Amino acid sequence: MGAQKSIHAGKAKIDLNVDLTHKLCGALLLPPPVRWNSSDPFSQIIGRLCIKHPGLFGRSEKLDFLWDKGLHDSNLLIALRRPGAERFAQQSFVVQHSIAPEIGVHGLPTEHYPHSGIGWINLSRFSAGVELTEPATSNWSSSTSIRFEHVRPISNEGRSIMTDIDGLPITCSGRSHDNMFVLKQESQFATINENNFARLTVQMEQGLPLLSKWLIFNRFKFIASKGLRLGKALLVASLTGGSIVGDMAPYQAFAIGGPGSVRGYTEGAIGSGRSYLVTNNELTVPLATLLSGKGNPVMDLVSDMACVSTQS
Repeated sequence: MGAQKSIHAGKAKIDLNVDLTHKLCGALLLPPPVRWNSSDPFSQIIGRLCIKHPGLFGRSEKLDFLWDKGLHDSNLLIALRRPGAERFAQQSFVVQHSIAPEIGVHGLPTEHYPHSGIGWINLSRFSAGVELTEPATSNWSSSTSIRFEHVRPISNEGRSIMTDIDGLPITCSGRSHDNMFVLKQESQFATINENNFARLTVQMEQGLPLLSKWLIFNRFKFIASKGLRLGKALLVASLTGGSIVGDMAPYQAFAIGGPGSVRGYTEGAIGSGRSYLVTNNELTVPLATLLSGKGNPVMDLVSDMACVSTQS
């Protein structure tokens, strides 16, 4: 559900979009947070403003401006993309600022949260950097980025907070914010045909010690999935895992639970830690021409073969 309107202003294209689908579906799958008023349908609305310019300054540079705004979170992205010549990487200069609840580690707020003086824990993230996207060869694609990140935990009112409801620090530095300079490498392999598909994504992030108080870490994560069509049904097996060595802020921990991990649980409800490994099988069965059903704990079609979380 949603509404969209495109406006052309010279070479620029402005997309106005209001999307109800994602948040409303999410509210059906997960228990709504306490601060979300489930009786208010407008609490789930996400508005989007998207502006694209295909030839900035009369050159081939492309400007993307994207702003998502909901009642409880927001995301602002500005990217200047410079297409590379043949066999050369595309360069992107990206600035991003987002505010979103941190529920993967600290969980959903309880009724006594508002009386603690802390309230809901939100993460305010500002990042700026450069990304190089290599031209796809065969079934492989890769990108490399280097960026500065400033992460500040804040309350509902926008005030900086340093500890959670239990008095434990939220940041790694022990201050009101964490700074880091991150080098990230990501490679993807994908193949698909009429009867099956396979996908592998490998990510590695390295925190660079440019200053003594900045986070120094190595974070590795992989996602592997294989799909096989069985008549009209689709069987998907996936394996995800990762580990982090060095400095780690609580919000950087791997969280297990949620629609993208183990269905039937809220994000991070099963556990979180420095290392994790999750494997599951999922069967999707079409119920009608415009209706399909995925295996979940209610339908008893998902088989979680293994779920391991190493707490640190």
